[in-house]
Amino acid sequence: MKVGIVGLGLIGGSFAKAYHAAGHTVAAFDINETMLSFAKLDGAVNEELTDDVIPGCDLILICTYPEAAVRYMEEKGPLFGKKPVVIDCCGTKGNIVDRGFALAKKYGFTYIGGHPMAGTQFSGFKYSRADLYVGAPMVLVPSKNDDITFLDRVKTLLKPAGFGSITVTTAETHDKVIAFSSQLAHVVSNAYVKSETAKIHTGMSAGSYKDLTRVAWLNPEMWTQLFFDNRENLMAEIDTLIAHMKEYRDALADGDRETMKRLLEEGRKRKEEVDGQ
Repeated sequence: MKVGIVGLGLIGGSFAKAYHAAGHTVAAFDINETMLSFAKLDGAVNEELTDDVIPGCDLILICTYPEAAVRYMEEKGPLFGKKPVVIDCCGTKGNIVDRGFALAKKYGFTYIGGHPMAGTQFSGFKYSRADLYVGAPMVLVPSKNDDITFLDRVKTLLKPAGFGSITVTTAETHDKVIAFSSQLAHVVSNAYVKSETAKIHTGMSAGSYKDLTRVAWLNPEMWTQLFFDNRENLMAEIDTLIAHMKEYRDALADGDRETMKRLLEEGRKRKEEVDGQ
């Protein structure tokens, strides 16, 4: 298999390493030519993903910011041809897939939206690794959910990455859930660590602090774009969180231990329900 990777950050670099480790040929493109050269020296990339190489790929993974992903499809759409399956790997879908589907129809290439649900608090090729996706979920947003043959083909193409599950959904559902499961967590983590008390936590914090602050170490440019691409869903989740936080604060202000106990019990039960404990 020949795989084209567009963007050699954490996501693209990890795909490159995974496919190369599985014995496949990896062609890559990055706007930073030095990074591309390093990836070749590192052994993750076999060759540059040039215009001549693109039509011969079996799979092309676009691992850039959302706006750049759309621009790439607009620019290279006439070159893709019939062979490759083109998948964008961006963190939001509603602002991308409609344009991707339209471009695929216009130029006759095969496209499906995707979102690999894996990562770290660090960004860049140097943090990428071949096993990043092993056991992780992959979300797919196709133009038609009932094309089983096509979806099986996509799953086969993605198999070398080692995903633990493949979920097929709509862009609307994806973006609503991601606002809660990923984006809100980044907002909370980033805001939480701004407490002045954080400056003196050393020696008096453990797992809870580490878990809650891990993703505060984020890429501001990328997450700003993702937040604004999904702003309505994210604002709704923030509003919900603020309303619940006020309940806890009111219980403390009122000295209402019974209400506090009830709130904590409700949260514990909800955790059991949603995670199947």
